Amino acid sequence: MSEEFEVKGYRIRKDLMYTLDDEWVKIEGDIAIIGVTDYAQKKLKNIISIELPEIGRRMSKREVVATIESVKAVADVYSPLTGTVIEINETLKDQPELINHDPYGKGWIIKIKIENPSEINMLLKPEEYAKKIYETE
Repeated sequence: MSEEFEVKGYRIRKDLMYTLDDEWVKIEGDIAIIGVTDYAQKKLKNIISIELPEIGRRMSKREVVATIESVKAVADVYSPLTGTVIEINETLKDQPELINHDPYGKGWIIKIKIENPSEINMLLKPEEYAKKIYETE
């Protein structure tokens, strides 16, 4: 398991990058794996469905790529980077609650081929994301 730390009861992994909109990003070469953070899933509570994008869809940074519905709210998931969807987590269609149970593992949402690597530098480091949570809560 990856190293992580907690801020106000929310888990943050040290091997990921983050957005101000509570997405996490794992960079593997020119591929980005994207999901929502522990903070986001706890705020949403029980997730009951998710709308996923089509494979092959090109998206710009900050474009809505998925919509999560919970018993509490509906939330958009934004692409943290410009790229093309190369894989979606099909399991979430039948088991969207995986986002609640394992947001940094089995609850990943999409994988994209990164188009503009310079955008990676604009993502938040774990410590910066922790500060965001600390100041929000």
